[in-house]
Amino acid sequence: MADLDSIKETLKKGDIEKLKELVQGELDQGVVASEILNDGLVSGMDEVGEMMESGEMFIPEVLRSAKAMGAAVEILKPLLGEDEISASGKIVIGTVKGDLHDIGKNLVNMMLKSSGFEVFDLGVDVSPEQFVAAIKEKDPDVVGFSALLTTTMEMMQKTVDAVVESGHRDRLKIIIGGAPVTQKFADEIGADGYAPDAGSAIKLAKSLLA
Repeated sequence: MADLDSIKETLKKGDIEKLKELVQGELDQGVVASEILNDGLVSGMDEVGEMMESGEMFIPEVLRSAKAMGAAVEILKPLLGEDEISASGKIVIGTVKGDLHDIGKNLVNMMLKSSGFEVFDLGVDVSPEQFVAAIKEKDPDVVGFSALLTTTMEMMQKTVDAVVESGHRDRLKIIIGGAPVTQKFADEIGADGYAPDAGSAIKLAKSLLA
């Protein structure tokens, strides 16, 4: 029987070498890669997200766990089908035009990848037109807009409007985040949800696609 609890606990501690050893050990015992990924690693990162949200874990610890997750997934990748790697869904994410902040977005990016999402990060200073082009090209389930300045919150509205005008709004969910952003603002601009931190963002994305 697979010892996935040890994998989860080691992931939460961010111990890269021990995690790789445990993952390889499970493979050597005949446990299928998708079970290790979904019931061990992804499940463990879900717990990391919840612990971050509740204040039990902080950004440096979360980053260590995400890094450990990435190393473990590299071992599993050759044994996984493409559909298994991106089982949670596809997300396009970026910081809106006029805003160059990316630390929060990058953390969300890492957490999403660790939770089984296929992530297309457009970077910072992303125009509404660039978001729409990426939506047309990547066909995501979710698109995420980040803004760290009150002056660039208006650009979130313009970006939502551009998605609506493109005709693609009905087939995806829009989530927003950033220091000045609130759920009230998300409702005002027509977004599907708001997340105050990376842990909440993962939970929100999964709940919207459930």
